[in-house]
Amino acid sequence: MSEGHEHENSAPATEAARRREPKALRREQLINATIDSLAKRGYAATTLADVADGAGLSRGIVNFHFASKENLLAETIRFLQDEYTANWQATVKKAAPDTASQLLAMVTADLDKKICTHRKLAAWFALIAEARSKPAYHEMAWERDAKYRSTLTSICKLAKEEGDYAFDPQSTADAIYAMQEGLWLRMMLFGRGYKREAALGVVLDTLCTIFPMHFAIDK
Repeated sequence: MSEGHEHENSAPATEAARRREPKALRREQLINATIDSLAKRGYAATTLADVADGAGLSRGIVNFHFASKENLLAETIRFLQDEYTANWQATVKKAAPDTASQLLAMVTADLDKKICTHRKLAAWFALIAEARSKPAYHEMAWERDAKYRSTLTSICKLAKEEGDYAFDPQSTADAIYAMQEGLWLRMMLFGRGYKREAALGVVLDTLCTIFPMHFAIDK
């Protein structure tokens, strides 16, 4: 058999091998390709064909797993949401049990390199921008927010009791959460022009300002 003939058969062979991959793996490949497309093209311009090409799979495989663009994008939101929640929960669980360590783990988890990447931030904001007109997206985003904010509020309440602070725990948690989203947005918009280290510095300075009995500014 000629080399050219072997090359012609390589593409079908590759596709056949991919078809035999476990279902969960193929779904994750497609979701990651969706994240890439959202980061590159935005929500409206992303198509199932783009996702299929990005994953190196046929469009039929995309339709088999997700049936429609809406289903695929909804599952992408859930994937990002689950990854985000699992990350901060694991970070808090690994931290020391004192309030300062728990609070620090909670707010710095948002800047973890696994979560805080330009492609994931761009994809997340592209999806959330559609939440206003798509109730399902809004519900999933709110579910993620509610878990995080509830835990953060509880830690802020403990910090208030320990430090005899005057702030309202709920309002303080909301302010910290808003800061986190603002930092994410800035990192997404400016890319390498605004580094993770700069965002971390803002977070630490803010903790020192709000919780002076728990965090001290290094002189």
